[in-house]
Amino acid sequence: MTMLWYGWGDPAARTELPESARQLLVSALGLPVTGPDAPDEASVTLPDPLLPADFVAVLGQAYVLTDTHSRLLHSAGKSTIDLLRMRAGEVDAPDAVLLPGSEDEIAAVLALCAESGVCVVPFGGGTSVVGGVGAVRHPYVALDLRRLSALVSVDPVSQTAVLQAGLRGPEAERLLGEHGFTLGHLPQSFEYATIGGFAATRSSGQASNFYGSFADLVVGLRAVTPSGVLSLGRAPASAAGPDLLQLMLGSEGVFGVITEVTVRVRPVPESTVDETWTFPDFSSGLAAARALAQADATPAVVRLSDEAETGINRALAGEEQTGGCVLVAGYEGAASTRATEILASSGGSKASASDWRAHRFRAPYLRDALLDVGALAETLETAASYADLPRLYDGVRSALMSALGRAVVMCHVSHLYPTGASLYFTVVCGQSDDPVSQWNKAKQAAGDAIVAAGGTITHHHAVGVDHRPWMVDEVGELGVAILRAVKDRLDPAGILNPGKLIP
Repeated sequence: MTMLWYGWGDPAARTELPESARQLLVSALGLPVTGPDAPDEASVTLPDPLLPADFVAVLGQAYVLTDTHSRLLHSAGKSTIDLLRMRAGEVDAPDAVLLPGSEDEIAAVLALCAESGVCVVPFGGGTSVVGGVGAVRHPYVALDLRRLSALVSVDPVSQTAVLQAGLRGPEAERLLGEHGFTLGHLPQSFEYATIGGFAATRSSGQASNFYGSFADLVVGLRAVTPSGVLSLGRAPASAAGPDLLQLMLGSEGVFGVITEVTVRVRPVPESTVDETWTFPDFSSGLAAARALAQADATPAVVRLSDEAETGINRALAGEEQTGGCVLVAGYEGAASTRATEILASSGGSKASASDWRAHRFRAPYLRDALLDVGALAETLETAASYADLPRLYDGVRSALMSALGRAVVMCHVSHLYPTGASLYFTVVCGQSDDPVSQWNKAKQAAGDAIVAAGGTITHHHAVGVDHRPWMVDEVGELGVAILRAVKDRLDPAGILNPGKLIP
C-alpha cells in the first residue's frame, strides 16, 4: 500500500471526525467552524531535478524515479509538522527516488553521490515523526529500499531469521508465520514501517514488555557505508570490545544504509488475551505497573491511560464517564495469575475484556481527521526512572499547557522496565495562524521540561531533526564528539542523511 502524500496510511482508510466531536472541539478549543481544504496534488509544482550523477547507468531507467508523485511521497515523514507543511504546499522534494536492488548497487550509488556532492536519505516506510527523512540541503536523493524486501533465511534451531531492510512489518510477520514464528514487533507504525527503519531508530513495539524493543531482538546486521560494508554480530554474546552492532542501531541512516538484519524470533503464540483494569487515579495505576515490572510479572502489553486520556477514549467510544484511569493488560498466551494478583492487590478492578487490539493502528488516521477540521494534534514521548516519573509527568503537562493555552493534554504509560517507564503524550488544540511555529514553541518547552526532570528526550521516536537540539544534554559534548568522529570515518564526504541525529 502507498501512503497518502499529505497524511497517514491508506487513502481509502481515511476517516472523518464525528460531527458531535467536531462541535465539541469548536466550543472547547476554539476550532474554526469549517476546516481547511484538502491539498490537490495537481496544484503542486516541483523544481526540475538537479542530478549531476549518472544513476541510470547504475540502476537502470526503471529504478530512477523523477515524477512528481514519487518525489512527493518521499519528501517528508509523518510528523504533524511534516503534514502541515505538505498541506500548505511547502514541499522540499528529493531530486530523484532511487530503488537499488542489491548492496553492490547501494555502494555504487554512494560512491557516485560522494563524488558529485549529492546527499542521500535512506527511505523505508517514511513513517518518521521527528524529521528523520527529508531535505536538509540539495541536491539530494531518497534511497528507497523497497526492492530489498525478502526473508533471506530462518534458523528454527537458533530461533533467528535474516530479513532484508526494505521488508515492511506486516509482510515480515506473514513470511515468518509460514515458518511458525513471529517477530512480535508491532509499533504504531507497523503497517508501513520497515525492518531497516525499526533498526535505524531503535523502535519499540506495543508488546515490548514481552518481546523487547527492536534493539533487543537484533543479533546481527549488515550496512553499506561510503567507506565499505559493515557486517556485525557473530554470536549471541561477545566480549570482543565495545558492541559496534549497538552503534549502528539508532544511527538513522547517518552512518550507513542498513541492508539486512538478523533477528531473534519466537513461536507464534497459541492465543492472546487482553483485559481492562480500572484504577482510582493515575498515581495508583502507575504504582501497580511498577509492581508488575519489579516482580517480573509484566504482561506483554501494559497501557495505562491517565484521567484525561481515559475520559477522551470513553467519550469516543460512547461510554459513560465514571472517572479513574484504565489499564489495558495484553498477554501473548494465557493471562498470568501472578499479574492478576498484583493488579488486584494494587487497587485495580478488572472491568472487561479489551478491544484495544482491534483498533491499535487507527490513531494516526484520527490525527489526520483532526488536522482536517483545523485542530493541531501531535504526540511526544519520553522515559525516566520511577522516582522521576511524577515530576516528569507534571513538568511536561505544565509546559505544554503554558505554551498552547486552550489544549487537551493526554498521557499514557506503554513500556515498562524494572527501573522506570515511558510516558507518551498526545496534545490537541486549535491551530493558530502559524501552526508550525505554534507547535515548535510547545515542543521546545516540552523538551526543556523533559531534560529538567531527568527524562530522555526520546524513548522510541529517535532523534531526527526535532530532537537534535537536546543531544548535548542527552550524551554530553564528548558523546557528541564521538558520534561526529564515527560519522567522519564512515561518511567522510558527509552525504548520508545530513542534519539528522548529530548536532
